[in-house]
Amino acid sequence: MIKSHNFPNKAMREEPRRQQLRQWVETQLGAAPSTFEPASQDASFRRYFRARVADISFIVMDAPPEHEDCRPFVRVAALMADAGVHVPRVIAQDLERGFLLLSDLGTVSYLHALNEDNADALFLDAMDALVRWQLASRPGVLPPYDEALLRRELELFPQWYLQSHCGMQLDRAQRQALDALFTRIVASNLAQPCVYVHRDYMPRNLMVCEPNPGVLDFQDAVFGPITYDIASLFRDAFISWDEARVIDWTARYWERAKRAGLPVAHDFGAFYRDCEWMAAQRHLKVLGIFARLHYRDGKAGYLEDTPRFVDYLRAAAARYSALSPLQALLDAGANRAGPREGRQS
Repeated sequence: MIKSHNFPNKAMREEPRRQQLRQWVETQLGAAPSTFEPASQDASFRRYFRARVADISFIVMDAPPEHEDCRPFVRVAALMADAGVHVPRVIAQDLERGFLLLSDLGTVSYLHALNEDNADALFLDAMDALVRWQLASRPGVLPPYDEALLRRELELFPQWYLQSHCGMQLDRAQRQALDALFTRIVASNLAQPCVYVHRDYMPRNLMVCEPNPGVLDFQDAVFGPITYDIASLFRDAFISWDEARVIDWTARYWERAKRAGLPVAHDFGAFYRDCEWMAAQRHLKVLGIFARLHYRDGKAGYLEDTPRFVDYLRAAAARYSALSPLQALLDAGANRAGPREGRQS
């Protein structure tokens, strides 16, 4: 049994839940971890630690059951693994306490690895993994990404971004225009064929490993619009690409999806429009979520990336006349929010 000389003293200084988690890991692995350190940050109540035992690294998830439910993670992990997607293996679980012991997919995420030279290769791997995941889709297995959920997400934009962040109270005409816009966006989203949706398929949740990529943060997966994950992949919260590359990558995915027999639109122009309208729903939601994380949850840093989503929405609103009402709302919000809503450099 491996002994850690500093384990007892460190454990005494840790808060009770972390002590429980660490002791649970020792029980599962039959040895005290030689290191037990924070592995990553999360916008939710979940925490992740990296534990090392006998030169093998593990990830430990702490998901307080009063705030989080580990069962969707375990379930979706099995679905993705069965589909041939590289996800963490669940080694041990204590669902009542919200503890999971997972295999470690490494420390290099797409977000940190991507550059002009390797982006094509990394994104092609991500596309292939996404196609495998979507090919495994079956209705009735995951929760539906239905109208109620789409609209609930959209409402985060006026509640948290416009009102809490911009200090903007919508008048009756503005609210009616926004409601009409939401109706058109949701109708476009729901008209698409449905597949399994990761729901946060973005560079921060993809790890560079073998086989590539490793996929994380999939516990909120649903059954919904086929363009959602590919729209998320290239319109990220933390890294942007020029439009020509986004169109090229989206076309490469579309070609792969067609060859695999996935129900994508026959015409690429129609498919790309579906992507942009799906992305608009996500951008509005994320603006609301990032503002909520700041103002309600006290999580700093997320607001710094809101200009990126404002830019995404402005580009879509300029391209599609039906989305043009967004321009006026974003302009009004920017005027009230002040210079912090300037464009992302």
